[in-house]
Amino acid sequence: MRSNLKLALLLAACSTFCACQPKTADSGATTAPSDIVIGATIPLSGALAGFGSFQKWGYEHAVAEINAAGGLRIEGTMRKVRLVIRDDRTDANVAAANIDSLVSAEHAVALLGSCTPPLVIAASLAAERNATPIVSGCAPLMSFRAAKQWQWAWDLFFNEPELAEAPFKAWRDLNVASNHRIVIMHDNGADGTVVGEQLWPAMAARYGYTVVANLEFPTDTTDFNASVQQAHRAGADILMVDAVTPQMVSIRKQLASAGYTPKVLVMEKGAEPTQFAEAVGPLADGVIVGGYWDASFSHAGAAELAAAYSAETQHSVSQHIADSYTAARVLLDAIGSAGTLDKLKLNTAIAATDRVYPVGSVKFAADHTAALSIAELQWQSGQTRLIWPLSPHSAAFLSPAAASAAAPGH
Repeated sequence: MRSNLKLALLLAACSTFCACQPKTADSGATTAPSDIVIGATIPLSGALAGFGSFQKWGYEHAVAEINAAGGLRIEGTMRKVRLVIRDDRTDANVAAANIDSLVSAEHAVALLGSCTPPLVIAASLAAERNATPIVSGCAPLMSFRAAKQWQWAWDLFFNEPELAEAPFKAWRDLNVASNHRIVIMHDNGADGTVVGEQLWPAMAARYGYTVVANLEFPTDTTDFNASVQQAHRAGADILMVDAVTPQMVSIRKQLASAGYTPKVLVMEKGAEPTQFAEAVGPLADGVIVGGYWDASFSHAGAAELAAAYSAETQHSVSQHIADSYTAARVLLDAIGSAGTLDKLKLNTAIAATDRVYPVGSVKFAADHTAALSIAELQWQSGQTRLIWPLSPHSAAFLSPAAASAAAPGH
């Protein structure tokens, strides 16, 4: 009797459990295809947060376009893309850890990189360990090449020597008058050391300029008064600076406080994001930054990309929306072309990339890099304007001294 009761209870429990389970393919039910997971690590906080905000928009915009068109066809089935973004906090160790987690925990089949050589290289090395393709669009190519002979990592950006030479070409073509004396200020990070210690001095000598002072500072410095005073006393018409955005904001304000307004002011890297101009206001006018993209370029989709960003954010356009959007599209197009999530086949499809995107022509060399064309941009009235190469769309050069004299209160 007791045995029969136990059996009855066991059968009832089993019946209830089985009835609650979802139906599987074997039962005749259909299951929606799973999303394709793409992982990204970008600096949404820390010193490079200004760049990360543009990367986030570019990556998300590219994925949204693909999903709006129905997704990507994988093994004959259309599947949507799910983008998982993690903040690396402008820390190379966090960037590497993010990549490991995106692959192991989120099961990302491919990855998108961060910004600047320390973060991009750290993330790329982690991707290599995980044998997972990663495409980045924000690391100068010379630094990227020097790090490793890459197998799974790809980078589309500019070559540092070309960027370093561009200001000198621009001054020549624009007939910018100066006493040909230059002061260089740069941080001791990877970018700053290469550009400030090596490339700018070499280009100055090539084009007939004299570097009268070359001042280096740590990447975490906030007080630049001593360097600014030294630069002021040097009597140079041209000041060239390479630093990240928080430092660039401090330097520009401290230049103004010291009454030092050079005729030509190049503020590479950190003065590019909108956050720089918002922080310094009219002091941004006349500041030159190296560039590789402008909405006026004839590349297919360039104007439309700028219009989409402005409409969605109500903010000024940054060139970093173009390289980040393009990096994502290169990766997504390669997945679509491969038609599979096999990582080796996907990597091969990335290698075969050869087409024009909004940022320009992208074709990877054997060293896994694709070089973008160089331009010179200048802050004028709260917007970056193309000033070189000369074209029907380029604006006239604005001297910081002239901008300062025209500012209210002068």
